[in-house]
Amino acid sequence: MFYNSTRNSSVKVSSAEAITQGISAEGGLFVPESIPALTNDEIKALGEMKYADRAAYVFAKYLTDFTDAEIHYCTDNAYSTKNFETESIAEMAHLFDGTYMLELWHGPTCAFKDMALQILPYFLTTSAKKIKLDKKIVILVATSGDTGKAALEGFKDVEGTSILVFYPEDGVSPMQKRQMKTQEGANVGVCAIKGNFDDCQNGVKAIFTNNEVKAKLEENGMMFSSANSINWGRLVPQVVYYVSAYAELVKDGEIALGDKINIVVPTGNFGNILAAYYAKHMGIPVNKLICASNINNVLTDFINTGVYDRNRKFYATVSPSMDILISSNLERLLYLMTGRDDKLISEWFGKLATEGRYEVSADVKAKLAEEFYGGFCDDEQTKATIHDIYEKYSYTCDTHTAVAVKVYNDYKAATGDTTKTVIASTASPYKFSAAVLEALEGKASDIDEYAKVDRIAELSDIPVPAALADLRNKPERFSDVIDKAEQKQYVLGRLGI
Repeated sequence: MFYNSTRNSSVKVSSAEAITQGISAEGGLFVPESIPALTNDEIKALGEMKYADRAAYVFAKYLTDFTDAEIHYCTDNAYSTKNFETESIAEMAHLFDGTYMLELWHGPTCAFKDMALQILPYFLTTSAKKIKLDKKIVILVATSGDTGKAALEGFKDVEGTSILVFYPEDGVSPMQKRQMKTQEGANVGVCAIKGNFDDCQNGVKAIFTNNEVKAKLEENGMMFSSANSINWGRLVPQVVYYVSAYAELVKDGEIALGDKINIVVPTGNFGNILAAYYAKHMGIPVNKLICASNINNVLTDFINTGVYDRNRKFYATVSPSMDILISSNLERLLYLMTGRDDKLISEWFGKLATEGRYEVSADVKAKLAEEFYGGFCDDEQTKATIHDIYEKYSYTCDTHTAVAVKVYNDYKAATGDTTKTVIASTASPYKFSAAVLEALEGKASDIDEYAKVDRIAELSDIPVPAALADLRNKPERFSDVIDKAEQKQYVLGRLGI
C-alpha cells in the first residue's frame, strides 16, 4: 500500500514515509492509494479478539510495509491497561434502546485523542527506524484542547523526538489548559496563542511548509512531523474503533452481521468522522454518517449546501474542541469524492486560503448528501441535552457528546430513521466541569474548578479519573503566551536554532 498526496497524485510514498513526514512537501495530505476491504467473515472474527488484536488486523491492511511483529509491538504497547482504565479500551454504553455511546475517553488524558495518540509515538519511531532516519523528529501540534495533552502525554521523553504544542489562549477549558501547562517531560513545550484554533493551525501549517525553517532544521539534523490528524498515523487508529464497535455489537447480539448502523460524530476538524467514512468504505455497514457541530457550524452549512465559507463570526463555546472554522481533514474526503483530482483540490483549498470560501461541484454535493447528514446546536441546547440525558437515563456526558446527542435527536425527528446508532462519546465530563455542572444543577456556580469536579462526582456517581485528580497539586511548567506572528520564531528559539 502506497500513499499519494491530495495536492499531487504523482507523490507515492510508503506508510512509514507518510507517517514520519506528516504532511506532503507541497502542503497536501497523505491518503492510501486504495481503501482495503473487510468481509463479513472478517468482521465477525474481529468480535472475538481483544482490542489490540483488532487494531493490529486493521493496521496490517494499511501499513503493508510494517511486519506483523512491528505492528503487534505498536498495538500491544499502546492498547493495554497500562495506558487505559478498562480492558475493553473503548467502552460501549447502552444509552437507550437502539442507541449506544462509544466511550472513547478511558485513556490517560480522558479524551478520544488517546485512542490514536497512545500509538502514534510507536508508529513514528518504528517508521523512522524502517526508513533509516537519523534525524531528530520535531512534532508540531495545534490543538483546540484535547489533541495537545494527548500528544504531549504520548511523546513525553520519547527518544529522538521533541514536541511543541500551541493552543488558543482563551479557547480551551480550564481543565484542558491545566493539563497542558503542568505537562512533564524533558522534550516537551507548550505555548498559548493570542487567537483561536484556526490561528494556531494555520501557523503550524505555514511553519511546516516554510523552506527557510526546513533548511534550518536540516542543518541541525532535525525534521518536522505532526501529531495532528493531518498525519495519517493519527487518523488510521481512529478507523479501528468504528470497526471494533460494529464487531462488538455483532458479538453481543445487539445487531445481526450485515445490519446497517448510523454513526454520529461531534467534530470540528473532520478527522473523527472521516475515520468513520473509511470504516464504512472498508465494509462496515453504515447507513448514515451524522456530522454534529456546535454554533461554529461551517461543516453543517457545507454538507447542506456544498459551499465551504469560513468568512463568518467565530464563537467560543462550551464545546471548545469543536471551535474550528477550517476543517483540515475535509481535504481527504473531497480528494476521494472527486476521483482523486489533485488539481481540483489544489484549486478549492487555494481559494479557501486566499478568499476564505469555495464551492464544490454538483456531483460532489450529491455524494455528500448521500453519505452525510449535518446538524448543529448552540450552548443552551447543549446544556439542556446534558440535563435531559442525566434526568432520563442517569448518564452524565460532556459538552461535545451532548452536541452529538442533540443533533442525532434532530436527525431522528426529521427523518424518522430508527436504524440502531452509535454515538461517539469523545471526552470525560470532568474536562468541562463548569458547563456540565451548570447543566446538571440548572445554574452557574462560582466555586473553583476542583470543587466543581467533586460536585459532579457526587451527582453522577462517576469516579473522577486519576489522571485529572492528580492535577490538583501539580505545579505549572509552561506560561508562554505569544502573538500568532511570533509562532515561527518561538519554534526556532525552543529548538535552539
